[in-house]
Order: sequence, then structure tokens, then C-alpha cells
Amino acid sequence: MPQTALAGNSVRQTVKVSLGGDVIRLQLSNEYTDEATEIKSVFIADAADSCDILPKTARFLTFNGKRNVTMEARKSVMSDPIKYRLRPLQRLSITINYGAKGGRITSHPGSRTTSYIIKGEAKARTSFAKAERTDHWFTISAIDVLSENDGCVAVIGNSITDGRGSTTNLQNRWTDAFAGSLAANGHEIGVLNLGIGANCVLTDGVGEAAVKRFDRDVLQQRNVKCVVIFEGVNDIGGSNGNSETVANALIDAYKDMATKAHAKGMKVICATITPFNGHSYYTHFHEAARQTVNDWIRKSTDFDAIIDFDLLTRDADRPAFLDKSLQEDWLHLNPKGYEKMGKAAASVFEQMK
Repeated sequence: MPQTALAGNSVRQTVKVSLGGDVIRLQLSNEYTDEATEIKSVFIADAADSCDILPKTARFLTFNGKRNVTMEARKSVMSDPIKYRLRPLQRLSITINYGAKGGRITSHPGSRTTSYIIKGEAKARTSFAKAERTDHWFTISAIDVLSENDGCVAVIGNSITDGRGSTTNLQNRWTDAFAGSLAANGHEIGVLNLGIGANCVLTDGVGEAAVKRFDRDVLQQRNVKCVVIFEGVNDIGGSNGNSETVANALIDAYKDMATKAHAKGMKVICATITPFNGHSYYTHFHEAARQTVNDWIRKSTDFDAIIDFDLLTRDADRPAFLDKSLQEDWLHLNPKGYEKMGKAAASVFEQMK
């Protein structure tokens, strides 16, 4: 966490979008905070290098017609729609000027993107060159593109989806490669990265369990046409003497998520769990659980398609290991591995359509 408090100060954050459009709105979250948080103002702009923006593109957002808004505890707010030329796959800067009210801030620690914090209130031409830097996201929750498009794919996952092993500020998570491949093939489809590092399917820990957050993070998103379920390795890796029980519970959870998504008219893709021999998670019992889950995914009729990330990323001669050239720590992948995963995901999605 940063040394500079956010209350009364400003934070500039950068996100890479998937969809482009002419009208957008921004959702801010206070959902994991037990007190109200004041926002003096928020402005967006095309990101330049590092902390810089293109000032002429800066636009202030409004909330019910006003620049300021107070987010109540455990709530989120949505800005008014604003005309803004958002290009597909561009980097967008979001500068939030916080009011005095608010201590703890709802945040995402696994940003793999640098944010910049300065004291006081920022304007479009305010310099952030001497800002405190932290690889953390704060308050921002979603960007809606209110234009004609083909909807979104929501990806629920853990640190592999969150981007552990990717390069900070280069936006080379597998979901980024997924979005880039879809765009390159002419699709106007948003990719929503809902990965949380250390997240589990069955139990709370870092973030709510996927079985709990699925309704909000997937089913309640706007215009989602398809969901990708790629999670479970933390449940297996953290099991202790009950690997078989955990494997069966994961299968039941996948079935339940697929049923809920189908009831909402969404297509469902499930991905096999990637290898982790060489990592502290590995035991023979944990490997047996992974194989049980993956075998079931491959044979299941509960999904519209599967992505066999296990087959894609494993060592051909040692299938319990990741391919050495693709791995970062024998659990997470490196940018080369993530690029391969993203392209494979795009191929499966296009074939399913």
C-alpha cells in the first residue's frame, strides 16, 4: 500500500480497454469499505508515457450532473454517460481527486500497472512527475462502452488471470492477448478480466470465493454474452488431506456456475487447470485432484466449449510440469505463455460462435 493517504489527495491510474466507442461511463466502487468515501472530481484522458496524459483529451465526469459524489459504505456509483472517443485497445488514464472523507479505500493489489499519487487536487495539466508510485488500483471498477458492439466475455479466475508473471505496465496478461486477438480478427468484443490473485472457488480468502462473487462479477455485469471459468488451482493447492473432496466440490461449483450463466442466456467456456509440478502446491494427491477435475471438464456436457490450457501449456515429456519456456515459477506463466493462452482462447471463442 502507498505511504501517501488518498483522502484529500489525487491518484492517476491507467487501464487498457478492449472495446472502443463514442459514449462511455465509469463505475467506482466502495464495496469493500465500511465508511463513506468522498470524490471531489474524476477526469479521464488518453494516456501518454508513464504518468503523463494528453491534456487536450481530458474530460471531467459527472454523477447526476455534478462533478463530486459521495460513495456510501459498501456501495458503488456509476458516472453519467459522456461522449469520448475511446479507441479499441487504447490506454486510458483515470485521475480521481478524493475528498477529505474516507480512510480505507476499496482496491485491487494485483494491478501489474503503476498508479501515481500526489497531494492536493489535480487538474488536467497538473504534473505527476514527482508522484508516489505504487502498483495498485483504487476505486475504479468498470468502464461501460455505450455503443453498438458484440457485447463482452467475462473471465473469472485467480492470479493466472490477474496477470502474475506478466510485465508491469506492458499489459500482457493472457486476457490482454485474448482481447488483442479478437480485435485483430475484426470482433468488437469486450474482455472483462475478473481475476483476483490467490482467489479460490470454494472458500473466502483474498476476495470472496468465486461461488459467492460469481453473481455480482459475472451475472450482474452489463451485456455479457459469454463467461470463461478458469479457476480452481488454489483450492487444490491449499487442500490438506481432502483433495478428493475438493475436486468433487469444484466440479459441483462449475456445474452451478454454468447453470446460472445459461439461465441468463450466456454461453459458457470452461478451461482446464494448468500444471504446477515444481511449485510448492504440488503433491501426488493434488495432482490426482487436478487430473480428476480436468478429465471431467473435457468430458462434460455442461459447457458450450472448453479451452484445454493444460494440454496447451504442459511439457510434452513431463505433463505434470508447465513447459519450461512458458513458465514463471512453475505455477504462473510468463508473457510468452500468456500470449499463447490468449490466442488459444480467442480461437476457441471464434469456433464456438
